[in-house]
Amino acid sequence: MKGLELAEQLYNDKIKAAIAAEFPEFEARIAVGLAGPGSECFGYDDEISQDHDFAPRLCLWLTEADARAVGQQLQARYAAWTAEFAPVTDMARDRSGAIAIPDFYRRFTGGPGAPADNIGWLRVPEHLLAAATNGKVFRDDLGEFTAIRRVLLAGYPPDVKRKRLAARLFTMGQAGQYNLPRSLKRGDPMAARFAETEFLKAALEAVCILNGRYAPYYKWLYRTASELPVCAEAVTLCAALPAVPDADKTAAVERICVCVADELRREWLSAERDDFLVTQAFAVQSGIEDATLRSIDVSFG
Repeated sequence: MKGLELAEQLYNDKIKAAIAAEFPEFEARIAVGLAGPGSECFGYDDEISQDHDFAPRLCLWLTEADARAVGQQLQARYAAWTAEFAPVTDMARDRSGAIAIPDFYRRFTGGPGAPADNIGWLRVPEHLLAAATNGKVFRDDLGEFTAIRRVLLAGYPPDVKRKRLAARLFTMGQAGQYNLPRSLKRGDPMAARFAETEFLKAALEAVCILNGRYAPYYKWLYRTASELPVCAEAVTLCAALPAVPDADKTAAVERICVCVADELRREWLSAERDDFLVTQAFAVQSGIEDATLRSIDVSFG
């Protein structure tokens, strides 16, 4: 059984009734679910995942005032309720139990909720936004946790989307279309390998952005991108690229870049006809309305 299923079963079979019995005045104020770090929160856990930090667990999200009033007591009872399950490390324990809502989001966004402005959004690493919005909420009568989650799930503000995307396009063009073929011509296999890896990571992150998804931690990046509809052909080509002979890599990279450039034009993110993605990066960035954001180096994002 997957970790999210175990969490929901734990809540329905045990924790729900325990909260009602022991904390009746807070029952409708505690948001319950599972989200944050860990493959199980993305639904990507498997048998191998169970070799560490794997046990039924929940997040019990409280308002700041409720956390002050009852947080420690609730955490102690949560530990007792779950003591029968396999022990977890301090890292996993830190992700579970009673958590103040502002503290949960502060771990990922650096503040008590969604970023307040474009620069704030740009400063948050994308994989942390993915972790803040994964998983499942089983109950939230009060709605405070879900209200913040809903803002984050709506995705980047338009200018931030362009800035993030422009940076990925720049890396794709520099690493894949420019440096990879030059490294291969020089007979420099290490530089070529680095260029290819940089290109693939940027390409899959660009696909996530075009699909309105936050790119997760690198080990789940391909899996996430492979589930998305926009630029699906580019993702398939990315998966095949490592096995492509060196003599054919330049052409294979170009096919991926053409797929992405075509999508940029289809979404009116760029009217540029050149398929060189460095050129596309500047075109996408030029459409940013926020002057401060538009002035930041195209490679940053």
